[in-house]
Amino acid sequence: MAPEYGATCGFFPVDEETCRFLEFTGRDADRVALVRDYAKAQGMWRDENTPDPVFTDTLGLDIQSVEPSISGPKRPQDKILLSEAKSQFAKDLPDLGQGGVDSPVEGTDYTITDGDVVVAAITSCTNTSNPSVMIASGLLARNANKLGMKVKPWVKTSLAPGSQVVTDYLDRANLSDDLDALGFNLVGYGCTTCIGNSGPLPEAIGKAVDKDNLTVCSVLSGNRNFEGRIGPQIKANYLASPPLVVAYALAGSLTVDVYKDSLGKDRDGNDVYLKDIWPSNAEVRAEVENALTPEMFKTRYADVFKGPEEWQAVQNATGQTYEWSDASTYIQNPPYFEGMTMDVEPTADIKGAKALAILGVSVTTDHISPAGSFAQKSPAGKFLTERQVSPREFNSYGSRRGNHEIMMRGTFANIRIKNQMLDDVEGGYTTYLPTGEQMPIYDAAMRYKDDGTPLVVLAGKEYGTGSSRDWAAKGTRLLGVKAVVAGSFERIHRSNLIGMGVLPLQFKGEDSHESLGLDGSETFDFTGLSGEMKPGQDVAMTITRADGSTQDITVLCRIDTTDELDYYRNGGILHYVLRQMAAS
Repeated sequence: MAPEYGATCGFFPVDEETCRFLEFTGRDADRVALVRDYAKAQGMWRDENTPDPVFTDTLGLDIQSVEPSISGPKRPQDKILLSEAKSQFAKDLPDLGQGGVDSPVEGTDYTITDGDVVVAAITSCTNTSNPSVMIASGLLARNANKLGMKVKPWVKTSLAPGSQVVTDYLDRANLSDDLDALGFNLVGYGCTTCIGNSGPLPEAIGKAVDKDNLTVCSVLSGNRNFEGRIGPQIKANYLASPPLVVAYALAGSLTVDVYKDSLGKDRDGNDVYLKDIWPSNAEVRAEVENALTPEMFKTRYADVFKGPEEWQAVQNATGQTYEWSDASTYIQNPPYFEGMTMDVEPTADIKGAKALAILGVSVTTDHISPAGSFAQKSPAGKFLTERQVSPREFNSYGSRRGNHEIMMRGTFANIRIKNQMLDDVEGGYTTYLPTGEQMPIYDAAMRYKDDGTPLVVLAGKEYGTGSSRDWAAKGTRLLGVKAVVAGSFERIHRSNLIGMGVLPLQFKGEDSHESLGLDGSETFDFTGLSGEMKPGQDVAMTITRADGSTQDITVLCRIDTTDELDYYRNGGILHYVLRQMAAS
């Protein structure tokens, strides 16, 4: 998960505690000895006799200053102190959109309103790998059950740990029944809610949300909460530890200060607070030591690649090359190498480009290439419907990422993306400039492709943060986008664009699409790309407005290295590698 905190990778010292963990989780003695010896040989071993490494820079952290926190409502990096979660939600609500009413839920005796938690999910392959927080969530559930507490009726709860070992130790600790009693029933293993696979809200809840345009919330123990990812009807999504997920399910709302407000009532009608049910560190530690055994890991992972009977029953092809099936809606032969030759075409200027989209600041790769569910009337939905796939079998973009036809239709199709070429329109729409029609971005891109018109995307700063990284670049390329001009780029997405043959260009100084007054009616020329390009060079950008007037500015080419320049010249890293392999 290093890219989530801005690094390509992170190095952590290895010590005897690391080796103890490896032994406990079923690694054989030879493997543990190899890890120990390798870490020492590489200078990565740490103990009391090891001198401190020499670092370029260091940071200090006072552990006593650390406070519990969650993050949201749209990005993992938007940290919120738990003690300020209620007040921060109130500050964020106007930007999220608010219904401002208590909406009755059909067939029930309760109402829901802005801030109510409609999904509480212990999920993800990362946070649920920590036995301490999983045991803590079970102990918190046990304490709540002893008092007769109930999860609020509008909260959809689920449990999807990353490993079957979690089930084993929760069962051994007799905590599975306590989680079940609060609705945290096992639904599967791995990514569910955090990649949009939690399913729709109950129909009555969904109707109430839509009727009054409520801003309802999810709280999940995943690591991604980008817009539109968790569920199409949930505008505010928060990441929290597994025990806090249980706490918010009991509280039922982000308008409850779980630090000091009552989470609910016990069976006698008394208020119950978080401090009343939160397990101590000593309780958690003791339960972890009692519940976990090395045999659990050895048993579960002995045949980890064998899979269940259903997996074993899947018919598989033989041979050294994959036999593509035109009938498959999941996997198709991608068109990246169509028309490719061994000769590298010289780079060329981009002339007569039109804007496919004009986007704001902090547009994430999840905005560009969504990972959640998609609607029946979306281009991707229509594609599947035309192939007799029923909406209940659509699955998600993430599940169908092996089919470029689906992913092309999903690029720039996030339900929360805002194309500034349109007024007050959310979702993946644009204006097809030759006719002035509003249409899905995919449809417009295909028309431009038929016209032979190159495309450009304009954006603000921090373009390309997020997690749906590969298809954010692949889809951009397949839609015919030749260049992205942004205020700044997230470094991995910048590199990925180059890897797909898309040119990243950066506004210089105070220039931006806002300051230049660009509305998408313009035509764009980029010169200085033919001949001998250099990393970090200036590129001339000529803006021709609808009235025929022109404006010349200079943008910075964000091809930063000679290797990246080689990739771009080849049309992308895939073409570069294939040519290198063929030549050798």
